[in-house]
Amino acid sequence: MASLLAIQLSAHRPLWFVAGFAFILFLLVSVYAVSVALKKYLRRGSDTARNDLEPSVPRSADDPVTLSASMQSVIQRLKSQEKELERLHREEKQRALQTERLSEAVTRNMPTGLLLVNSNGLITLANPAAQSVLGLATLSYRRYDEALGCDSHLTRLLADCLRDARTFQREEVEHLTPAGDLRQLGVTISPVLAPPPHLRGSSPDAAPGGIAGALCLLSDLTELTALQKQVRLKESLALLGELSAGIAHEFKSALATISGYAQILKSEATPGEQADCAEKIVQETRALTHLVTEFMRFARPLEFSPSDVDLRALVERTATELREEMPRVNFSIEGDFGPVRGDDGLLRQALLNLARNAAQAAADAGAEIRVTLRGAREESAAVSAQRIFVLDNGPGIAAADLPRIFMPFYTTKADGTGLGLAIVQKIAVQHGGTVTARNLPEGGAEFALVLPIRQTAAPQAVDSPGGSI
Repeated sequence: MASLLAIQLSAHRPLWFVAGFAFILFLLVSVYAVSVALKKYLRRGSDTARNDLEPSVPRSADDPVTLSASMQSVIQRLKSQEKELERLHREEKQRALQTERLSEAVTRNMPTGLLLVNSNGLITLANPAAQSVLGLATLSYRRYDEALGCDSHLTRLLADCLRDARTFQREEVEHLTPAGDLRQLGVTISPVLAPPPHLRGSSPDAAPGGIAGALCLLSDLTELTALQKQVRLKESLALLGELSAGIAHEFKSALATISGYAQILKSEATPGEQADCAEKIVQETRALTHLVTEFMRFARPLEFSPSDVDLRALVERTATELREEMPRVNFSIEGDFGPVRGDDGLLRQALLNLARNAAQAAADAGAEIRVTLRGAREESAAVSAQRIFVLDNGPGIAAADLPRIFMPFYTTKADGTGLGLAIVQKIAVQHGGTVTARNLPEGGAEFALVLPIRQTAAPQAVDSPGGSI
């Protein structure tokens, strides 16, 4: 906005200079007219002029020589004033240029993204922070709906602002960058009203009081939103562990009693229907005992023993174990794996759960089963993370299941417990990281486990002491 005001002031700066120059021109014309009149007067009174040239005769205030000297003095003063006006104009122009440069520097270096859209929908100003937040290298002089996407929530907000002069404060929207990253943005949008006629210039963009454009401020809230979700998840896991650990213990005790009586009946019964029923009771109690055991493992606090973990060696050991367990599956490793700070056993369990889940999902497709473990490191002043991607060539995840796959006991498998991915999420949170899932455009699913490379403090347990058994 400071740039717009500087440009408008610059457009009206020459008015006083033009007025001064016109006044000087008027004086010069007047002097010329007086000079012509004096020449005629000198021709008519040559004798008087000769007498006046004698040194002994005093000169009056209205004689030609005195008048000529006075005019020369006026001309000199006018020239001096003209030079002073030029100097003042140069100084004013220099100050305006400095103000404009300062405004551009502030806009360029401000940490908040800034977009200025005119009434025609063109982005006339976009600072580097806006380009970074939106993931776009070039924004200036592009239509906002073309640059941001016609279906974008941000596009709809800008359209409402330009159409109805609506103001949006502290809105949170999701934005998908061209690279495929989903970002959570904080947005404030306000209309820019057209200035009065005496400040608009000769070709205004809008009528007085109309909408000249929209000003949009952008902040990247992706990390903050992820941190808030992580805190809420820790609280949920703590509450779940505290409420359910006791119930799981009682279930396990009851199942052990039922299983014991069933085995007694089986041993004493003669072969036949009664023995078969006893065998089914034993099998069902074993299945329920396994389920309760998995749930207790999920509910109780994890024993976290942080150390420096060689992630490359851990991934290779995990892949070797999986190849022996699932010889039909083609497990491959690629990318960059480096050392992280974490628990070796918990990270191994998380990778095993993700890889097994991917292999089982790909097996349903009936084709060659391929599972890839890919690593990527990102170290900078702002981000320091190790990313582990587990990719498969299966049918992908159903859209209805995608938001719920990390929920405890949610499973799409007939014999699944629904705790494998929930445990992976718990391990990720325990390490101060995250785990996400998405479908790949070429087919299959991708799970991304993100771990911090450096941790300033040991992570806290996500369960309360009451959750242990």
